Amino acid sequence: MTRSTALQWLSLVGIIWLQSINGTNSNFPAYSSQLKQLLSISQLQLNNLALASDAGKLFGWFAGIAAIYLPLWLVLLIGSSLGLIGYGLQYLFLTHHITFLSYWHIFFLTVLAGNGICWINTVCYLVAIQNFPFHRQAAVGLSTCYLGLSAVIYTAAVGAFSSKPSKKAEDYMLFNSLFPLVVSIITAPFLRHIDNDKPKKVERGFFGVLVITLATGIYAVMSNLGPISRKSSPWFKVVGLGVCLTALLLIPMAEFIVHILEEKCHFNRERRVCDLTTDADEVDDRQDVENRIKDQNENIVEVKQEICAMEEIGVKLMLKRLNFWLYFFIYISGGTLGLVYLNNLGQIAESRGFARTSSLVSLASAFVFFGRLLPTALDYAYSRSKCIVPGPASIGVAMMPMAAAFFLLIINKSNLLLHFSTAIISFSTGIITAISVSTTTELFGPNNFGVNHNVVVANIPLGSFLFGGLAALLYRKEGDGHGRCLGLQCYSKTFGIWGSLCSLGIVLALVLHFRTRKFYLQRL
Repeated sequence: MTRSTALQWLSLVGIIWLQSINGTNSNFPAYSSQLKQLLSISQLQLNNLALASDAGKLFGWFAGIAAIYLPLWLVLLIGSSLGLIGYGLQYLFLTHHITFLSYWHIFFLTVLAGNGICWINTVCYLVAIQNFPFHRQAAVGLSTCYLGLSAVIYTAAVGAFSSKPSKKAEDYMLFNSLFPLVVSIITAPFLRHIDNDKPKKVERGFFGVLVITLATGIYAVMSNLGPISRKSSPWFKVVGLGVCLTALLLIPMAEFIVHILEEKCHFNRERRVCDLTTDADEVDDRQDVENRIKDQNENIVEVKQEICAMEEIGVKLMLKRLNFWLYFFIYISGGTLGLVYLNNLGQIAESRGFARTSSLVSLASAFVFFGRLLPTALDYAYSRSKCIVPGPASIGVAMMPMAAAFFLLIINKSNLLLHFSTAIISFSTGIITAISVSTTTELFGPNNFGVNHNVVVANIPLGSFLFGGLAALLYRKEGDGHGRCLGLQCYSKTFGIWGSLCSLGIVLALVLHFRTRKFYLQRL
């Protein structure tokens, strides 16, 4: 029991490490402008490359099917190998080691790398759900929030290891190809289903992970604020993030030590009293055992209620449900719209005359991190008060500040407003993407989650194509004819359209909330 509990927590640490380096597409804005120059492509072609990474999610359901028939460690290594091929060949092309790649080769390699992200995510979700079936929201939420930290980690690594600013795009490609593979090899032995004979109270462990995660997020934000970021060494950021990620190992270590001490004390206590028991003591002991069994059964009943779903269906039935399509379009006008904004952040900053794109991308990444963390913290608090927060309503609330931020960006082009709006949009995007994992499970069941959720997130490439393509066309229309646009007008119409779509998504979220409110009321 001791060993399995420690391995359970070690698997969560492995998932967190994987998620922290799996957001390889989130650092695209940091080098997109340089990539545009290196490849001599237009803004529309550059937007298509951002779309390509998201398009990999269209084939994410392959990962869900593979996870049914293959061991999870093999699924994990397949995903990281896809990233190695996709980004590795692009790195060799940018460094002139190979010369035969065309623009469309780059496009399909980016699709391949984007699909690799889905394979790793699928493994992370399944391990979290299998190893913490009674606290899956906390496990999935804590791990996925680190996905929002990926751009901070990659930006810090490039800042520390990059030889020249002009080589930034090559360095990002190199790290994107190597980091996921290295971490996958390290964590693969721990990412498997850990059998625990009975449900245990894990609030203490989750609280520890939550504290370390919160400290990591605060450090990420503080180290990327303007004055602090300029004064601190890139190595300071790398070492600090490394310490924060390594500190997570304290949880399985502490769990292992506590259980050894508990077993030792229990064994010594039994030896002391074994010859002194009376009939009355035996009766009391028997009653204690019965009470423990009763409490355990009550816990199991609570657990079964906790992991209930509105219905347990496969992907074919899910596609016939109105709730799915409402959920699909809510996501596309909320979380996906936020991701499209972040994909275009490099050009948005450039059009407004802001040169320090990397720091803005790191700030956005840190607020995505906090956005993903908030639902987990609230779930931890509400689980202690037996209160349930409906997923559709939570998504609708998170979309409100996002819609306001889009409209704020139309007002003026100050750097302060750009940072503020980016932080709001990133924070809301993080909340929506974190809530969506548990919402998919609640609406359509956990048994087919691997395939169902990959079908849900297929809205991301669709939204990236529609909204990103629209932004690129309007950018080119307002430009100078040489592929560049400077001024507030470059994205004003785009932000107006995006804000209106986000507002429509809020209405759809309210509709879905009223359709599912009976289910959530039954769980109270």
